[in-house]
Amino acid sequence: MKEAHKKETPFERVLFFSDAIVAIAITLLALDLKLEVPEHHHLTFADLLLPWKKYLAFFLSFFNIAGFWRIHHNIYSYIKKMDDKSMYFNIGWVFFIITLPFATSVLSTHFGDAPAIFLYSMNIFLISIFQNSIWDYADAKEDFVDREKLPPEERTQFRIMFNLDMLNGLLALIFSFILPKLAFFLLFFKIPVFIFSLFYIGRIRRREKLEGKI
Repeated sequence: MKEAHKKETPFERVLFFSDAIVAIAITLLALDLKLEVPEHHHLTFADLLLPWKKYLAFFLSFFNIAGFWRIHHNIYSYIKKMDDKSMYFNIGWVFFIITLPFATSVLSTHFGDAPAIFLYSMNIFLISIFQNSIWDYADAKEDFVDREKLPPEERTQFRIMFNLDMLNGLLALIFSFILPKLAFFLLFFKIPVFIFSLFYIGRIRRREKLEGKI
């Protein structure tokens, strides 16, 4: 029984499953893109612009899912082991990825309404929490992360980016009650993440200049 308990989860299968779910979620987003034009109506360029809310919601969710998948892919280039608990964190991440197309559909239908933006913000916030939990749990384990491949600076960058993703989702969640349009703006442009990226890139450039002078 002890040997079975210590048995590691074959995380390659979990990652293949996660990638498949991401692909399905993105496909489901595209299914919501429809032109509601009468059958015998001649299509005009104006008709193509009518579902602009659906286009906007689609782009928002596509880039959100793609961004979360990229981070998921990056952290698992350093995580080399998985157990049952970390698998459950990953299942939570996958669950809220696959519910995002539903939140997107609600958002595109009720664009600007507080409940729709609240639902979407909650979905994004929960994805970011599970994303953070995956990394926190693995990083706390002694042999789950390949620390030889992971520079301390990149480890710090992971931690900051995860915290900023959660902060962005939380701010959007709060503002969805009082300023829904601002909440949508935060979701679309990820202001905290964007500001940090600017500072981080500026810091790297300053360091490179200093090293060049030396």
